[in-house]
Amino acid sequence: MQAEHQVNTGPDRAAFWSRRYLPTTVGLFTLAFLFAFESLAVGTVMPVVARELDGLSLYGLAFGAPMATAVVTIALAGGWTDARGPAPALRTGVTLFSVGIVAAALAPSMVMLVLGRSLQGLGAGLAGVAMYVVIARAYPQSLRAKAFTVLSSGWVFPALVGPALAGWLNDFLGWRSVFGAAPLFAVAAYAGLAPVLRKLPGSKAWRPNYVRTAWAVLAAGGVLGIGLTGGEATGWALLPAAACAALVLLSGPRLLPRRTWTMGRGLPATILLRGFIGAAFVGAEAYLPLALSVHRGFTPTQAGLLLTVSAVAWFAGSLAAANLAVLANKVARVRLGALLLAVGIGATAWSVDPRVSILLPVLGWAVAGAGIGMAFPTLSVLMLDFSAEGEEGTNSSSLQVNDNLVQSLWLALGTVAFALMLPVAPLGAFIGAFASAAGLAAAALALSGRLAPGRLDPPRSARS
Repeated sequence: MQAEHQVNTGPDRAAFWSRRYLPTTVGLFTLAFLFAFESLAVGTVMPVVARELDGLSLYGLAFGAPMATAVVTIALAGGWTDARGPAPALRTGVTLFSVGIVAAALAPSMVMLVLGRSLQGLGAGLAGVAMYVVIARAYPQSLRAKAFTVLSSGWVFPALVGPALAGWLNDFLGWRSVFGAAPLFAVAAYAGLAPVLRKLPGSKAWRPNYVRTAWAVLAAGGVLGIGLTGGEATGWALLPAAACAALVLLSGPRLLPRRTWTMGRGLPATILLRGFIGAAFVGAEAYLPLALSVHRGFTPTQAGLLLTVSAVAWFAGSLAAANLAVLANKVARVRLGALLLAVGIGATAWSVDPRVSILLPVLGWAVAGAGIGMAFPTLSVLMLDFSAEGEEGTNSSSLQVNDNLVQSLWLALGTVAFALMLPVAPLGAFIGAFASAAGLAAAALALSGRLAPGRLDPPRSARS
């Protein structure tokens, strides 16, 4: 406990890049690099994977499955990290992530790939919460925004080389090598942060909340059920997908702070709006490489370059949010980010029309990236502002449970809609994916007043 106290306190004026914080900063950057490379590389080759495994009807679910299963481990990780410190959860998370992505690399079918990605998501959920707790306990409040910027910056180098490297690996070694490359970063990432983790021990025994875990399993199962039963279904066969959606709506709110899905002010609204903004972005990003491949004949490398554009713009938006005085108002920059995201996705929708210059969707996707880069880490900082000492892990868990649940639910429902529309209106299927994502970003903008500008509600944990 004394070690934790020494790390968690200290003068706010201490330099972010000083010797005191440098090992933590480098370790967080390395972990962010791991997740970024995997996301960008897999997103680049997924159109190839779907065609080779004859799994276009499960295309969206391949992205949503790891988000859904992460809900289970995120629900466990909050109390675990609060009680035992971030080290055990992070170690277990990196291991599960690596095993899952290797399983995906060896998958003989799209269903098996989805299952491998599901295991990968279990690990990502544990690691994600642990990284937030490291930020909460290792940095003073005044440096947290810069720490979240480091997480965003971990996407920059993978964004520059990831899509090109993934395309090269696909061309010469096949898409399976792209999945197999990510675990190589995992050992180095954890090893770099291990010395810091030893200074952040837990202080009490931990007993899992089995009721909460059961609700998380039901929510994750419901999302997977929507994608697996709805992707091929028509007519009355859609009833199982509808039942799974009802299961998510029943179980999801029980994993979150009171009134989250009814937009209660303060912490609940902060958590829900980040889910909306994240779902809008991934709902467009998942289908962008496929749209460019189908409608413009782009290679995986060419399509992946747009993922590079958005990732670099994401970092730029995050950097501006953390450092520009004109953006000091947190609620205002969330609103600006949501606006840029909606406008950018709308412009990106023109990627499906080969008569339109590719510059328009490129600029649009850059604007969208800057928007989410501005809003996403700001909402993370707001969440920590609402959190009382000792509740950072619990509220970080709630934030990420909602992120993954809303995003995976959106992708699962999109999988059903896309599969139904594609045979009868191929162009409309893509336009619908982009238009609905832009609409969700606009909804986040419209609801941003629930963030209670000008004051903070009393801290409220996920158990209240």
